[in-house]
Amino acid sequence: MSRSELIHAAPPRHRAFAGKRVLVMGLGSFGGGAGAVRYLSELGARVVATDKRAPQALASTLAQLEGCAVEFVLGEHRVADFELSELVVVNPAVRRDDPLLAAARAAGAQFTSEIELFLEAVRARVVAITGTQGKSSSAHATHALLAASGRRTHLGGNIGVSLLPALAHIQPEDCVVLELSSYQLEGLGGSAAAARIEAVAILNVLADHLERHGTLEAYAAAKRRILELLRPGGTAILPRDDVRLAGLAVEGRKLLFSARDAGAGLHLSRGEFRLDQEVLGRVADLALPGEFQRENALVALGLARCLGAEATELARVLPEVRGLEHRLQDLGLVRGRRVIDNAVSTTPDSTLSALLALPVGTVLILGGKQKRLPLEELAEVARERVAAAVAFGEAGPAFANALSRVGVSVQLVGTVEQALAAALERAEPGASVLFSPAGSSFDAYGNFQERAAAFRAELERLR
Repeated sequence: MSRSELIHAAPPRHRAFAGKRVLVMGLGSFGGGAGAVRYLSELGARVVATDKRAPQALASTLAQLEGCAVEFVLGEHRVADFELSELVVVNPAVRRDDPLLAAARAAGAQFTSEIELFLEAVRARVVAITGTQGKSSSAHATHALLAASGRRTHLGGNIGVSLLPALAHIQPEDCVVLELSSYQLEGLGGSAAAARIEAVAILNVLADHLERHGTLEAYAAAKRRILELLRPGGTAILPRDDVRLAGLAVEGRKLLFSARDAGAGLHLSRGEFRLDQEVLGRVADLALPGEFQRENALVALGLARCLGAEATELARVLPEVRGLEHRLQDLGLVRGRRVIDNAVSTTPDSTLSALLALPVGTVLILGGKQKRLPLEELAEVARERVAAAVAFGEAGPAFANALSRVGVSVQLVGTVEQALAAALERAEPGASVLFSPAGSSFDAYGNFQERAAAFRAELERLR
């Protein structure tokens, strides 16, 4: 894509960034910061990118930005950079009460984010998904269904891809699927230009990220902001079985979903995914492991239908949808034990769901950094389904204590590598070993992918 093509694709407000001093705060780990830097640089802004991490920790991101006209301030944040900036692009992980943002605000700077810039500029048909669990799987499945049914489709947002640099290639007739986190939604401004999304979905709101949002209600309020992005007459897909979410007021069409036979809306009936009485596919054709994936697939089918995919098309291509990495992914047999990678789990609820999808007698690996979420329900399910557990990392003692109290045999180790070796030793031949941490990765890793890579590297060494 040439610079002139990108400038032509940008809205007038963005073209006005040319010559302005723009600060990108936080290069991020999944492409959002780099995408914003490249986009704004191509528009002619005087870009300063600042990140507290050292250059060696950002090597892959810096490689993506080679050749960009940008000043890097790494290993620190300088107050003067914030005070001199006319626009600050804030990484979603940065708290809104950060003192540096206060300094920029006092100096008259405006604020935006990578996802807000994209929503202001995109001309395509857009659907967006949020939720505590399942949003990546649902976004991935929606993208796969639309692409397999012949539509030019783009996937981005919290799933790890910035679509900003690709704006010139995204045409009005294309489809865009966005996964949005509570952090991204919380950081959105009130730009009316963003209210163009044709369909949104809130999958669920469970206890998570309370260290950031403070209360479950504040977290839920951030999730509900996705409804503000819905265009007039658009569709909001909400869970029928959650009274709080099902009862939300929607300026448009409200479509409820349920994994049971609800008779209306998106539901399962007689082994079929249905929209009212219209059949969207057969449950038997779903290749995604785990019963919880049925709801994700149901929402994906509904979103694809909202963007015009025919029911018969969706039923035809549903068997082609495959899952994302690190989501109940079968890594095969190692020393006669079947290893299942559910590394995406950073909450007790998601590990609970994974255990329910696997046979009784599984050996569970969990640990990391504790989010101070309740562990009682996970412990009760583990008591019924787990042969033994291995806990690692900073949260290892807390997990071990919770599981031991209900009678689960738990071995405490220090690292992911030690946990895998111990779990293979404790599992019976033919049994499953489930890597589903239930805690965040930030005690030892930059993100869950780095932790998953360490797990897989050790698995290959042991294999």
